[in-house]
Formats: sequence, C-alpha cells, structure tokens
Amino acid sequence: MTIFTHILATTLGAQALDLHGRDAALAYAFGVGVDVDHAVKAPFYLRAVGLRDKRGYYWRSSLQEPVALLWILPLCWFLGSVVPLLFFAVHLAMDYSVRFEKMPFYPYTSWVTRGWWTGIPDKAKEGVLLALLVALNLLVYWTKRHV
Repeated sequence: MTIFTHILATTLGAQALDLHGRDAALAYAFGVGVDVDHAVKAPFYLRAVGLRDKRGYYWRSSLQEPVALLWILPLCWFLGSVVPLLFFAVHLAMDYSVRFEKMPFYPYTSWVTRGWWTGIPDKAKEGVLLALLVALNLLVYWTKRHV
C-alpha cells in the first residue's frame, strides 16, 4: 500500500483509540515509520533501475515483515503498551494485501510469498481502501467533535 493509506489507517486508529503523546508517537512509528526502509533502499533502486518506475522491485526489509515481531513483542512488554503491535499488525495486513513479493521470515529464510487477495488488482484494493479510510476518518472526527 502507499504511504497515504498507511497515514490514513494510522490516523483512524489513533483517533478511534483517542491516543495522545507517547502512544500517538508509537502508533505513527509502527503504522507509518516502518516504511523508512524504502528511503534506505532508494539508492540501491536508483543504481539498479534508475528513475523509471519498476513495479515489483523489492523495497522491503525485515523491518516490515512478520519476523520483526521478534523485537516488537519484547518492546511492547518493555513499554507496557500494545500500541506498537497493533499498528504494526495493521501496516503488515495492508502490505500483505498487495501482490508484490514479501519475505516473511527474512533473513532466516528466503521463502517468498505474494500475500493474499492476489486475484484483485492492487490499484482497485488501494482505491477502495483509500476511499473507506477517508470516509471513516471523517466519520470518527465528526463523531468525536459532536458528541
């Protein structure tokens, strides 16, 4: 999914759970911030592909794969908060709904999967989710302002 859908999903969750301060920062760190590996991999992409758009280029690292739970779960225990786990799980579910390659247990195994809902075009999934998230964010925002 794109950064926009991750931001909208995280904002929706933060609003719905009424998160503030540290918990809101954790929500955005694990709901959006785990995509920082794209910035790290950008120079490799530019070197390999250049400025053209190459669909399917492997942008991910173990930072946004299920194997990251090996450090996220102890972090949650240390912080006494389930917020990192919850928002990472939402991020992961969104990413695994698109057809690009994923390596769930990298670097421990090179097994590759395409996630779920591979029969539905990614642009359709992104569009529907984007519209749904915008509507839900507006609904939660309006409800919290008028209750």
